[in-house]
Amino acid sequence: QVQLVESGGGLVQAGGSLKLSCAASGRTFSVYAMGWFRQAPGKERDFVAAIRWSGISTYYADSVKGRFTISRDNAKNTVYLQMNSLKPEDTAVYYCAASLNNYYEYRRASVFDYWGQGTQVTVSS
Repeated sequence: QVQLVESGGGLVQAGGSLKLSCAASGRTFSVYAMGWFRQAPGKERDFVAAIRWSGISTYYADSVKGRFTISRDNAKNTVYLQMNSLKPEDTAVYYCAASLNNYYEYRRASVFDYWGQGTQVTVSS
């Protein structure tokens, strides 16, 4: 079992920044990769970014590339999502996820095994 707890969400004006954190506990030694997804009201859960626990590879959705940065602190078992130049369309509940398997890449929700409870990000225009 891996437990994930997100924090850092909130309300910000367009153009502003937020940094999300996801603290992992439990069988963290089994984690291959961590990711962030988001879900807006009435929409599907979409991929945002992912990172291999080794830090060698990162993956981004086209919609956030150049604005968001995913990083990890292995010592703290924590993954971060730095979000800059936020837009109203970034408004969503952001979920952290952990994968216990070694895949070619990590863009699909189906490759992740554990999920956090989510944190709300609201960007006002």
